[in-house]
Amino acid sequence: MYAKVISACLHGIEGKMVEVETDLSNGLPQSNIVGLPDSAIKESMERVRAAIKNSGFNFPLQRITINLAPADIRKEGSAFDLAIVAGILTASGQLDLKEFEGALIIGELSLDGSIRPVPGVLSMLSSARDAGIVRAIVPVENAEEAAWLQGFEVTCVSHLRELKKDGDEDVVTAGPMGVIRRLAHSSGSIKPAIPNDYSDVHGQQHVKRALTISAAGMHNILLIGPPGTGKTMLARRLPTIMSAMSESESLDVTKVYSASGKFADRSQLIRERPFRTPHHTISADTVIKRVLVHNNSYLVTLTSVNVIKQVLKRSIRKATLFN
Repeated sequence: MYAKVISACLHGIEGKMVEVETDLSNGLPQSNIVGLPDSAIKESMERVRAAIKNSGFNFPLQRITINLAPADIRKEGSAFDLAIVAGILTASGQLDLKEFEGALIIGELSLDGSIRPVPGVLSMLSSARDAGIVRAIVPVENAEEAAWLQGFEVTCVSHLRELKKDGDEDVVTAGPMGVIRRLAHSSGSIKPAIPNDYSDVHGQQHVKRALTISAAGMHNILLIGPPGTGKTMLARRLPTIMSAMSESESLDVTKVYSASGKFADRSQLIRERPFRTPHHTISADTVIKRVLVHNNSYLVTLTSVNVIKQVLKRSIRKATLFN
C-alpha cells in the first residue's frame, strides 16, 4: 500500500517542497525514513507512533518505509511529523487520500496527538504558492501567519483527530492587501507606531542631516565617536524617517523572523525596518558578513576605529576581486 503527500522544509529562509512517500509492506514491523533526514526527523517515528495510538487510530504492524523526495536535499526540523502521519493513515486506509491531494501539510506532533507550531511557515507556504499549491494544513497557532499569503486556503488543526473531520475545519483565507478573514477568529489589533523620534535628541544637527541624506538615498552610514555621544540613540531613530516597507519587503523580513522562530506576533506582518547594534568588540569577519548580506536592511554602528579600518580594507580587497 502506497501513499504520497506534500510537505516542506526550510533551507535558510526559503522553503523547499518535499514529497513524503509512504509504503506499507508485509514483513517484520519496523519503520525506516530515507531521503537524508536529520536526527529530529529520524526521531519523529516515536512521536508518530504514540500520537496515532493516543488519537484513536491504529498504528499498522507492517514494514513502513518513508521516503523524503528529492533524496539529495538534506531535510531538517520537525515539520514533517503531520505529513508522515497523513501518509501512514492514508496508506493503511484509515483516512481518505483525497482529503490531502494538492495540499501542503506541515506540523509537529506531541505524544498525545496535539499539533504544535513550527517555524518558517510563511516561507514554506510562499514557496508552495510559487509551485502552484493553493491549499495547506497547518497548526492552529500558525494560522494567522499563514493567512498573510493571498489566494491560499488554509485549514488549521490543533489535534490529529481533526484530520478526520467532515466539513467542520477552521478555514483561514487572506483577503486583499493581507487583511485576515477567519472563521471563529477576530482580527489582530494594529501594531503601534515606533515610539522613538528625533525630537528626543537635542543638538547634533550635522548628524541628523547626514542620517536624513542616508535615509533618503538608501546609503550606508557609519557613526564613529566615543561612547556616550549619542550614536546609538540617533541610529535607533533612523527607521522613523525611512520610507515604509513595501508588501514584498515586509514579507521578506517576516520570513526571516519566522524562520528563526522569533515571529511572536503572528497576527500581522513586520512593518518596521530591522535594526542591529553589534558590540564594538565584534570581529571584522562578522561585520563584513552582516554588511554584505544585510546592507539593505541593517544599520551597523561601531565605536572601534581599528575594526572599521579592517572592514574597509577587506571590503576594498573583496570589491577588487569581484571587479
